[in-house]
Order: sequence, then C-alpha cells, then structure tokens
Amino acid sequence: MIKVVVNGALGKMGRQVVEAITSTTDLYLDKEMDAHNDLNAYLKDNKVDVVVDFTHPEVRMSTIRAILNNGACAVVGTTGFTPEDLMEVDELVKKNGVGAIIAPNFAIGSILQMHFAKLAAKYFDTAEIIEYHHNQKADSPSGTAIKTAELMIEAAPDKKFNQELGDKVENLAGCRGGQMNGIRIHSVRLPGMIAHQEVIFGEKGQYLTLRHDAISRESYMPGVLLAIREVLKRKDLVYGLEHILGI
Repeated sequence: MIKVVVNGALGKMGRQVVEAITSTTDLYLDKEMDAHNDLNAYLKDNKVDVVVDFTHPEVRMSTIRAILNNGACAVVGTTGFTPEDLMEVDELVKKNGVGAIIAPNFAIGSILQMHFAKLAAKYFDTAEIIEYHHNQKADSPSGTAIKTAELMIEAAPDKKFNQELGDKVENLAGCRGGQMNGIRIHSVRLPGMIAHQEVIFGEKGQYLTLRHDAISRESYMPGVLLAIREVLKRKDLVYGLEHILGI
C-alpha cells in the first residue's frame, strides 16, 4: 500500500483527492492536513510515501521543501512556480533522492489541449489564450495558461507571435491582457465556473479554436492518481503531466 498524505484536504480539490484515494485498493490515506496542521513536523515523525499538495501559491515553496527534505515524494497541483522555484525543486529532489511531479493541470483533456496547441503553434503566427476560473482562484493567469504558452513557444522558439496586429491604441489599460512572447493571455473570474480554457489561432481566412471545459473536479482525479503511482518510480522533477502520459 502507498501511504499518502493530502495537504489542503479541506479545500474543494483536497476533498475530491481524499475521496479518490479512499476509493482505491492500492493507496492508503495516512493523514488529511490543512493550514492548521504542521506538515513539516508531521513528516519528521511519520514515514510517508507521497504527499499530495493542493494549497496556496504563497506557501508553495515552504510546502515542497518540507515534503522533499523529509524524504517523501511530492505530487503538487498548487500553482505559481517560477523558473527559479523549479530549479530549487530540481536540486531538492536530487539531494534527497525522491521524486516530484508538479502539474499545472491534472485533467487528461486539458493536457491533450495543451499538446494540440503546441502542434498548432508551428503553423499559426497569431494566437490568444482565454482562461476562465471560479472567483475564488487566487492567482492569474492560471498555471495551465502559462504552461500552454510555454509549450507553444517551445514549439516555435524563433517565432514572435501576433506581430501583424493593428491594435496600437489601448483605450482601457490592460484590456488586451498579459503576454508571453506576443501570445495574449486573458483571465476571467466568475462564480459558477470551474476551469475552462480556449486557445485561439488565427490566419487569413480561418481560425482554429481549441477548448477544454472541466465541469467537475472529478475530471482531475485520474491524473492525480496516475501521478501518485508514478512519482514513486522517479528520482527527478517532472513538470507537467504530459511527460508521464507519453506525449
């Protein structure tokens, strides 16, 4: 049995992860933890295989340090990791001989959308990303939107997107969203939504829209369970679920 701690167990995603783990036969829910618990102290006193973390971007690094430095593997859905953060995590996994999987998104359909966006980026010079989330989401843009743009840039490293647009006048500051290498990213926050994303490519006479909708947090659970089982086989950092899906 794989002993698992769920950190952020009182949150909406955390509760769903707890339910998913308890429905399996090979995973054992060792402890449910949240902000009122001391994760570092618990891991010092208890041998745990994997910690699943769905908490807040502000505590992302202190949390992953506690996990890895106490010899547990990490499966992290918390967003906000910078390139510098990932460099530190990579050093921690090597130092402690454990694995870590950090995924901006665990929904298989979303991973496929990002993969298709990466393919399309080679052939379209104009592209925008619109991501929609519930109004309690702490950060923007979403980790998924950032990861999507990174993959598109990786596919066309010599390309600067959206160079032929005529939008030189911004009547309201910020109305064109943020940008990464020219790719415009827009964040929508409304009650009633879960997680949705559109990647829109345009070319003369045509446009291509790739859309994914997560209408329930159940959509993330197959990816979370896959990551829990996979991370024990690793001694490295994996950033993005696509690397364990073989795409």
